Amino acid sequence: MSPRNPVETLADAPHEFGEHGGVNMSVEASTTFTVLQSRTMPEIFRGQKGPEHGGCYLYGRHFNPTVYTLGKQLAALEGTESAYCTASGMSAISATLLQLCDAQDHIVSSNAVYGGTYALMHDLLPPKTGIDTALVDITDLEAVEVAITERTRVIFTESISNPTLRVADIPGLSNIAQQHGIKLVVDNTFSPLILSPQELGADIVVHSMTKYINGASDFIAGAVCADQEFIQELMDLNTGMLMILGPTMDPQVASNISLRIPHLPLRIKEHSRRTQIFAERLQAVGLAVTYPGLPDHPDHDLLSKMQCAEYGYGGILTLDVGSKALANQLLDLLQNEHHFGYVAVSLGYFDTLMSCSGSSTSSELTDEDKAAAGISPGLVRMSLGITGTLEQRWQQLDSALRQTGIVGHSDRADRQLPTKI
Repeated sequence: MSPRNPVETLADAPHEFGEHGGVNMSVEASTTFTVLQSRTMPEIFRGQKGPEHGGCYLYGRHFNPTVYTLGKQLAALEGTESAYCTASGMSAISATLLQLCDAQDHIVSSNAVYGGTYALMHDLLPPKTGIDTALVDITDLEAVEVAITERTRVIFTESISNPTLRVADIPGLSNIAQQHGIKLVVDNTFSPLILSPQELGADIVVHSMTKYINGASDFIAGAVCADQEFIQELMDLNTGMLMILGPTMDPQVASNISLRIPHLPLRIKEHSRRTQIFAERLQAVGLAVTYPGLPDHPDHDLLSKMQCAEYGYGGILTLDVGSKALANQLLDLLQNEHHFGYVAVSLGYFDTLMSCSGSSTSSELTDEDKAAAGISPGLVRMSLGITGTLEQRWQQLDSALRQTGIVGHSDRADRQLPTKI
């Protein structure tokens, strides 16, 4: 059976109209909500009566109608029963792990994760909570199995790792999690639409919606997608990590992101199309490029089996140029002389964003953990944009590569470069 197309699920979801019949939902700016019958207040506080069960919304930190509607869109995209949107991707991850783990519990995590996630598990949780983490090569299922202890409550991974672009075997990890009675949490930030982790066996899917789902690098946002029971646990008035810690999404942010979701398929397709072509061309001139869409990528076949093929292999590639100094020289040329993109952290923007991962988004990792994860000093991560023409952007990149000597003049040959997927 081929993977479901998330866009079809979203299209089948009920549409939320505006207060006065507008085609777009209204922005609910209220922080608190009127209870029409005061006798129902205790039941609302106990979670027995919400807006869909004869009650009403309670308080903006708990549920806001605009944020709630965005959550339903995310649930439709990820194929989960429910979802809740948060103020950032890190708040989604933090709340999820703290909800699943008690003091002295244990996490098994991929050793190649976003630097903030690494810092949470490696530096913050152990001294504050006693929750410790075993960092392993997530592509080695035997290593994952060995790392599990009687205290383990969670296996955590990114669907496609940041920045090494290794692909998690979600069905295989799900089997291990089920055998041990623990939860599999997947960060799907790099591959919305491309992968549906819940369909593949994940229990909980988290996102930094700051990236591709938003697409304009103007709002910080996150999401937790899971079954209804877990979302309600997160929002429990006494013990819910989202309710008590309070990483509330602003309703105006929710409204803006909601309006961009219908365009997400078009953007993801074009990001993937361009990145596939760039990766093939970089490989054709002999450079150390990593991209899951290349047949010699170690996880190409795995991703091909799991993906919704319509959306390609993603919009991110890495290029190892050998040293941090050469990486910085290349980045400066690309930004300041060739106007190819911007030297900036983050990804999923409509213009190209690029950085030297080891000294930026992975700088929280120790040198030993960077080496174990395969993050070399000269590794450049590129989140390729969709502005300009493809050939214009390729010529800019090609010129900078030759200026730095990363590509020699002898390679300029009239070599036939790949042009399409």
